[in-house]
Amino acid sequence: MIYEKFEDIDFNELYVKQKEKTSFKAKNSDDWDKKADSMNQRVHKSIYNEEFLNILNLDGIETLLDVGCGVGNLSLKLAPKLSQVYSLDYSKGMLEVLRKNATEQNITNIKTINSSWYDSWENIPNADLVIASRSMEVKDMKEALTKLNDKANKRVAISYKVGGSFVSQEILDVLKREIIKKPDYIYVLNILYSMGINASVNFVRSEGRNTIYTSKEKFIQSVSWSIDGLSDDEVSRLSEYYEGLDIDKKNEADFVYWAVISWEKCIKY
Repeated sequence: MIYEKFEDIDFNELYVKQKEKTSFKAKNSDDWDKKADSMNQRVHKSIYNEEFLNILNLDGIETLLDVGCGVGNLSLKLAPKLSQVYSLDYSKGMLEVLRKNATEQNITNIKTINSSWYDSWENIPNADLVIASRSMEVKDMKEALTKLNDKANKRVAISYKVGGSFVSQEILDVLKREIIKKPDYIYVLNILYSMGINASVNFVRSEGRNTIYTSKEKFIQSVSWSIDGLSDDEVSRLSEYYEGLDIDKKNEADFVYWAVISWEKCIKY
């Protein structure tokens, strides 16, 4: 199809089609419940947290809605700076760990909300700042962005994976696995543009697998989680790959990148 004008391109339709085709399928709430404890052991120390928070504009911000909050790695760090934090997640296990973390840190201004992207948000409170950090693997991006914008009093900030894959090409080559990539962050920017929202984009890092997982077993489990399981042959190839990494490679800083996309509250779109 040939488009005469940029405005004629329905980027959300392209996003939806690519999301349906991608090899990376969304996890359900039970999957995340089971992952809550292991995530809690590492996510609070990630370089990602400070790099994301350094980008946020907190001028005039008193309240926060953290969508897809997980175990609270961002909610807990922002709560001491704000009057009220609403932490939303569809995993009850994640919220249970978050509440435990808040109690241990004597943080009393976090209210948890068990809800998903696909529930009605009618009763979810508005907040000055709405964030959705690494939590936007949604079926319909425009619908999700509209929900975030509607709940924001002042501004929104989200993050989305750069590159369209949760597994590096090096590991995919080891597995001899071909994948269909998910929509990259550029879809999100173009959907926002079509809504009349001129967003800013910055890039932040999180640790890659070689940095996070210091044992072969945890490394293989991580890859298996990302691509919904491994065959016996793939496990053998991945095990051989990991065992063959020299000490310098294992100790080398390894990062993946996220696009942080932010905008001021838009009234009309």
